[in-house]
Amino acid sequence: MTLMTTFPSMTRVAGGALIASASSAFRDQVLHNLNGRCRPVQQALGGAEALSKLEKGDWQVLFLDRRVPDLDTDELIAIIQRRFPGTQVVLLDSDADAASENSTPSSSMETTSSLRSVEQESTPEENPQMIERFPEFEPLPGMIGRSESMRRVYRMARLVAPRTTTVLIAGPTGSGKELVARALHSLSPRAAKPFVAVNCAAIPEALVESELFGYSRGAFTGAVQSQLGRIPAAHGGTLFLDEVSELPLGMQAKLLRFLEQKEVQRLGTAEVTRVDVRVIAASNVDLAGRAGRREFREDLFYRLSAFPLELPPLTERRGDIIPLAEHFLECMAAATNSECPRLSGEAAQRLECHAWKGNVRELQHVMERASILIEKGDTVRPEHLYFPFELCSLQPASRNPSCAGLAS
Repeated sequence: MTLMTTFPSMTRVAGGALIASASSAFRDQVLHNLNGRCRPVQQALGGAEALSKLEKGDWQVLFLDRRVPDLDTDELIAIIQRRFPGTQVVLLDSDADAASENSTPSSSMETTSSLRSVEQESTPEENPQMIERFPEFEPLPGMIGRSESMRRVYRMARLVAPRTTTVLIAGPTGSGKELVARALHSLSPRAAKPFVAVNCAAIPEALVESELFGYSRGAFTGAVQSQLGRIPAAHGGTLFLDEVSELPLGMQAKLLRFLEQKEVQRLGTAEVTRVDVRVIAASNVDLAGRAGRREFREDLFYRLSAFPLELPPLTERRGDIIPLAEHFLECMAAATNSECPRLSGEAAQRLECHAWKGNVRELQHVMERASILIEKGDTVRPEHLYFPFELCSLQPASRNPSCAGLAS
């Protein structure tokens, strides 16, 4: 199959192209068939990554393998038609399973049929029911903020929540990764089952395996009774692996085997138990970069990042700062059964101009301290605000001129 016979207009494509498939052989074959007719060309491992790249650039065509493992292609196409009407979707079909390195693009007849169905599908403007299926999603449970960057997170999270797909949440410290993980759990069919959170950085290396998989009595010195591991404890529910980058390399191999086999073997026993667990991982470092430097297993990285979600730092969602600050003040007032204080204009301006290296968590702590300092019925003023990292770090005046007077 050659793309020229199935997509004659390729000769007129001036923009870039995306190729989305879980199979590298499949992506390479499509790239070969393009033969330089599109520039630039980027590749995505699945629907989620393709959506992320579409959000960040102007792409004329998306070559989409209908067997992408993380999203339903009909839903994905409808979202693309609604949000990126200038991007043409060419739906291809692999002859084998999408994860197989032997998969190749389908025959020209099947591809032509798929392409025709995409081109003839009604647009959201022509079909009001399609708009109802894909509204602007509300904030996730427990989360505050309506900035565009957060609406992308909400939209993607709600798409993947009902599935068993493994999710990797990336974002700086304090950006709300565990909140997203808990929201994914609460929106899933597993909501009534356990949500087990594990901070991988907080467990001593010698104890990681016993903590995750459990152990039987006498498995090692001090094991006076059997212990259920965190993974079996999450059976039927969700396992959240926070700071997964801190797992020792040896443990990474065992975690990979569990993800592939869904089996757990406790220390000190030959008994193997099958466990039904949905895994959500989080990292505040560039996990792909670590995998590239052999500091993290590449095969485990790809297994964990079946559906990546990236949380923006608070400085990239400044419109959410004041709503978040007011929310924290309300929560603290409710906890002490007191009147909720107001933010003065000067205090609000100071909050909007701060660098927020600690992100949402730092903002929460700043507002907690302010609520303690003020008198009953008082207003939060700049002197009530204390920033652990620095007094006030400003953006360039051209971007936020209202901060200029707060530099001193």
